Amino acid sequence: MNASFLPVSRRDMEERGWEGVDFVYVSGDAYVDHPSFGMAIITRLLEAHGYRVGVVAQPDWNDPASVAEFGEPRLAFLVSAGNMDSMVNHYTVAKKRRSKDAYSPGGRAGLRPNHAAVVYSNLIRRTFKRTPIVLGGIEASLRRLAHYDYWSDKLKRSILLDSGANLVSYGMGERSIVEVADALAAGLSIEDLTFIDGTVYRTRSLEHVYDAVTLPSFPSMQADKLEYARSFAVQYANSDPFTGKRLVEPYSDHEFVVQNPPAAPLSAEELDAVARLPFARTYHPRYERDGGVPAIEEVRFSLTSSRGCFGECSFCALTFHQGRIVQARSRESLVEEARALTAEPGFKGYIHDVGGPTANFRAPACAKQLKSGACSGKRCLAPEPCRKLEADHADYLALLRELRALPGVRKVFVRSGVRFDYVLADKEHGDEFIDELAAHHVSGQLRVAPEHVSDAVLSVMGKPSRAVYDRFLERFEAANERARRKQYAVPYLMSSHPGSTLKEAVELAEYCRDLGYMPEQVQDFYPTPGSMSTVMYCTGVDPRTMKPVYVPKSPHEKALQRALVQYRDPKNRALVLEALRRAGRTDLIGYGPKCLVRPEKGSCGRPGGAKGSKPSGGGRQPKGAEGGRPGGAKGARGRSKRAGGRRRD
Repeated sequence: MNASFLPVSRRDMEERGWEGVDFVYVSGDAYVDHPSFGMAIITRLLEAHGYRVGVVAQPDWNDPASVAEFGEPRLAFLVSAGNMDSMVNHYTVAKKRRSKDAYSPGGRAGLRPNHAAVVYSNLIRRTFKRTPIVLGGIEASLRRLAHYDYWSDKLKRSILLDSGANLVSYGMGERSIVEVADALAAGLSIEDLTFIDGTVYRTRSLEHVYDAVTLPSFPSMQADKLEYARSFAVQYANSDPFTGKRLVEPYSDHEFVVQNPPAAPLSAEELDAVARLPFARTYHPRYERDGGVPAIEEVRFSLTSSRGCFGECSFCALTFHQGRIVQARSRESLVEEARALTAEPGFKGYIHDVGGPTANFRAPACAKQLKSGACSGKRCLAPEPCRKLEADHADYLALLRELRALPGVRKVFVRSGVRFDYVLADKEHGDEFIDELAAHHVSGQLRVAPEHVSDAVLSVMGKPSRAVYDRFLERFEAANERARRKQYAVPYLMSSHPGSTLKEAVELAEYCRDLGYMPEQVQDFYPTPGSMSTVMYCTGVDPRTMKPVYVPKSPHEKALQRALVQYRDPKNRALVLEALRRAGRTDLIGYGPKCLVRPEKGSCGRPGGAKGSKPSGGGRQPKGAEGGRPGGAKGARGRSKRAGGRRRD
């Protein structure tokens, strides 16, 4: 046993001189004791508060004995599916089984069940009938109330009801889990824990539930999907810890799920204290024979500087999980951690990332958020930055400078994504940040996420207009020229998002054509629990306005939209031809410089883009493109300054 890890077996427990544990933490991930893993944070935090915790990682869900390694815990079982929703972990957007699992030993797939939090809880209940069970982690957090399940194409009940658990600790659970632990240790029954912010519980009576907003009932949502959209709008409006109300979701006259208001955000001092917990910062030695746990490689030499995001992209569930109020660690804490990294085995001088959900968010959007919360019904950045937004990169710049000045540090990368509209909103330090980003913190490619170029789709996404992205690219190119570096912005692009018809998909294809860029991978919109866009996908309306939104749903239409963006791939030729005809854009079939594909052999006449026809589409053509070879021919730049070659999965 490595003494720096918490017990993973009865033998480990007994070697510590313990007769039992207070909590058993059951996780769908392999045991990695690193602050990027929720399991590590919660278990170390409980340890710091004097509780004895045992870890059961990836139990055999067919064998009740696998969760009984430590016997019955004194206080409760804590259950998490892991760092990812188990269904997202298992399946692609096309619902095909993934072949690897980065959170399992050796990257081996199949070591956790579908809907892992529910399965593990039911497994525990087979043996421990009355022991309290508390669910946590992103799967439970985003499924805490009724939610759309993409994989079954159904509206599902709160995870509490299907799991048999007693509580859900939702969001970032440091505050709520300690309150739960202290209350149980003081002798309170789990049924009495109805007062803790950041938790969800079930009840058969609302007699003692006060000051609550009642959501549409689950039967009414099943009967009318628009009721689900209305429910989500209320949930979203109450996701702020300062203004959020208690919510009640009825399932029958004698069955209710109650969500308490979100827990208060952690201060910088509290976040710093969490970062100082005695993490081993690697996977448990038991996994060495399997080659370790791949997920650690991306974060082993990275620094998490913040949490929360006021960007509010519709397709992202982060707001529903971490909240809109950005919380950041102090520079001193981050420099201290970086100094410790330089002494770690395997450190070669490179800090792989300094960031969070959005790398350049280091403070709340405005001072008001820490006193009154985030504004309900308003966005901080889209479609235009709020006039009260305090865009300031001074602190982040100072942090990056301190880090790269540390002895032993050769390079500090920024890889977790930059919100480019926030950079442009910073009139004092924005250009300075872009210059230093280009000169010191990019290695060939900068990840940016315009996601689309059609303003119609961007509006639904909650993203800024294309013109904003173009302005950022111009500044980034200029910064690279000043730094005498050849570097590229790699755009993350998404197809088939609600609001995108074939017309908008063609617009995105034309954009790629004018850049001389074909992404190797394109992300289809993935309807995962907890996002605004998922509700649009399910209901066909925008929950914020209740106005209809076009939703591409059929696998064939999704394939058409994706093929358009990758129109240069010969395998997509038939799909591209079909998509252009269906979109009424046969002018893009031909031999001209603006055409996407050539016509089929034997077709009559000169379609759309032939010699003499008016070129279609907008934007600029890559230098050196030849009219007879569409989409970046011999002599064209293989990669424009605004594009790279890799794409996320």
